[in-house]
Amino acid sequence: MPKLNPFSLQMQVTRMFEQGQSFFATTRVQDWLREHNEDPNAYDITFQRKPAPPGSHQVMVIEIGLQRRDGQPVDEWLQAEINRWS
Repeated sequence: MPKLNPFSLQMQVTRMFEQGQSFFATTRVQDWLREHNEDPNAYDITFQRKPAPPGSHQVMVIEIGLQRRDGQPVDEWLQAEINRWS
């Protein structure tokens, strides 16, 4: 049974960047993809700073970008889920 984490992946990655641990962010995203039965080697992972959503206590968040290496479009659900804030 997968462990329950109350923080979304985007929140975890944003915290990693704030704490100077951005080196581990790619590994964390790859682990998340494995947990969701996706092959992490099929994706290029990028990170981009964006303003935080209204009502959050953050100023900036890190948006996670996925691009398939085979040129196919990334599933919209997967891209939305990987950047879900809460």
